[in-house]
Amino acid sequence: MQTDKPMYGLVLSGGQSSRMGQDKGLLRYHGQSQREYLYQLLQGTCSRVFMSLRPGQEAEVPPHLNYLLDSHELRGPLNGILSALLQHPQAAWLVVACDLPLVQELTLQKLLQERDPQKIATAYALTGSDLPEPLLAIWEPAAYAPALAFSQTGKTCPRKFLLQSDIKLIHPAQDEELYNANNPEDFAYITQKLHHGQPL
Repeated sequence: MQTDKPMYGLVLSGGQSSRMGQDKGLLRYHGQSQREYLYQLLQGTCSRVFMSLRPGQEAEVPPHLNYLLDSHELRGPLNGILSALLQHPQAAWLVVACDLPLVQELTLQKLLQERDPQKIATAYALTGSDLPEPLLAIWEPAAYAPALAFSQTGKTCPRKFLLQSDIKLIHPAQDEELYNANNPEDFAYITQKLHHGQPL
């Protein structure tokens, strides 16, 4: 199903990366920083692409890359999603977190093909699970008002918001496409896997 709303891409890269010990967006799994790798992937499917940053990170971004700064008073990735929805309310947003190193072009294409623009969001979930992955999802413009209201109750977990919303869940061809790399052990595992060319 198509919609007249443009599709923009958002690379969530404003986290503190405390468990990894270094900025997860700057890790190099594919020969370039992960945030630039995802940015380029999204350029293949979205009419415009932005990096989501917290204030103070913008000086580190190459000048040819677009970015959006967090503009809400809350912590976590929901800030980046809300900020994007606020600053470009005419667009739907294909959101990808920079700590998902095994996302590939087919992952994004499947999300777009199975999108339901009548829902608040279309999100991936692991096979056999009904828990949405909010950071690998399409967020529709209609998500802004209820997500903002959710955040104003003091809640900041985007998954909990999607769990109480009208969404569509889809599942990846391979669950490892949703692998979340949060610490040095995860980084070593993914680096070795990619270095040896192992399939998902």
